[in-house]
Amino acid sequence: MLSQKQAEEAMVSSFTDAGQRDRVEEEEKEQTDDSKFGLKNLLWHGGSAYDAWFSCASNQVAQVLLTLPYSFSQLGMLSGIVLQIFYGILGSWTAYLISVLYVEYRTRKEKENHSFKNHVIQWFEVLDGLLGTYWKAIGLASNCTFLLFGSVIQLIACASNIYYINDRLDKRTWTYIFGACCATTVFIPSFHNYRIWSFLGLGMTTYTAWYLTAAAIAHGQVEGVIHSGPTKLVLYFTGATNILYTFGGHAVTVEIMDAMWKPRKFKYIYLLATLYVFTLTIPSAAAVYWAFGDQLLTHANAFSLLPRSGWRDAAVILMLIHQFITFGFACTPLYFVWEKVIGMHHTKSILLRALARLPVVIPIWFLAIIFPFFGPINSAVGALLVSFTVYIIPAAAHMVTFRSASARQNAAEKPPSFLPSWTGMYVVNAFVVGWVLVVGFGFGGWASMTNFIKQVDTFGLFAKCYQCKPPSPSHH
Repeated sequence: MLSQKQAEEAMVSSFTDAGQRDRVEEEEKEQTDDSKFGLKNLLWHGGSAYDAWFSCASNQVAQVLLTLPYSFSQLGMLSGIVLQIFYGILGSWTAYLISVLYVEYRTRKEKENHSFKNHVIQWFEVLDGLLGTYWKAIGLASNCTFLLFGSVIQLIACASNIYYINDRLDKRTWTYIFGACCATTVFIPSFHNYRIWSFLGLGMTTYTAWYLTAAAIAHGQVEGVIHSGPTKLVLYFTGATNILYTFGGHAVTVEIMDAMWKPRKFKYIYLLATLYVFTLTIPSAAAVYWAFGDQLLTHANAFSLLPRSGWRDAAVILMLIHQFITFGFACTPLYFVWEKVIGMHHTKSILLRALARLPVVIPIWFLAIIFPFFGPINSAVGALLVSFTVYIIPAAAHMVTFRSASARQNAAEKPPSFLPSWTGMYVVNAFVVGWVLVVGFGFGGWASMTNFIKQVDTFGLFAKCYQCKPPSPSHH
């Protein structure tokens, strides 16, 4: 019995090693071809565990950093901090489940001598391979819709932020301009090629987070500051779902893993990235809420309350660049799906692939102009899309994949050392599904849609300049 088990483990190991060998050989070939361009390899070809960590940390917190103080005004200080930690841990758990399912899928396919050369594995393919076409359809629909609106949010954020440097153009005009700028992400082939961008992006959000913290403390509390949150259930659950959205950035987990030379090393990377992100999100949100209190209820973007300075302008510019990067992170999986639909995924020409990808950007551009509600749209997307895409579906898929004794016995990845029981994993997964379904999707969906509809009624669709102040006399 023991020898049979050892033989099975050896077989799994050999197939996994073979897959890794193909990946490494492919990378080495690329590096040999580009041997004259050492700097290009350093900046362009990423696949290490460090690259994955930078990608996860950089992608997890972008424009949402600016809306977390708004969420704190809805939740109150204590709930804001507790829910960040809670959803950060929950998000790390489901990212771990996604990584386990990816390894399981890849191991099974490689046992069948299936080659993934020049092919990017995606979440819906993992669900299809493990659970069938019904799960594939659910995963594809939810993931693509979330990433579509995730890209829309980045575009809205670009227009919202640049307005605080240059308000001579309204936010809708800025959306047109940045839509064209973000369309250039079609030229970035895959997550391998985000190495330098991930590194720079994390530096930019780190600067912005600590600028918000320092500027709020230096500014001090406004006269007569009030911290009344939480006051209404609608506002409370709206804020809670924005935090659920914040730590639900792992819709691109499979694509980041697939870009790694050794994907098995990913397991705890998302947790480590989340721990770093806590050092950015908690101090900045707490400091800005401490300084401005309930004023944030009508100022979803933290930049709008901080005084104009060179430091603030630098933070705005860095966030604009980072939002361009995050737009690419959210859009790249959509590009892959579209390429597969039209049969262009294995085309080696970057120019041809870029031209084929352009139709993906057009609906994103259009939706950003229709719904320019920076802040409230985050909560709506969090409740209706993130809840299913990155919390409920991964937990449920893990439970169904390993429901049989034989599947558990032959699993490529056994339960983690901190939770060594399959029963324990089932209990945690059932809790995740139940909690997010009731609190995130149920209460969160009701609250965020109520708030979202209120914004539509107040400002209208195609709002020209959402939450803009009237122009000051100095501009005339």
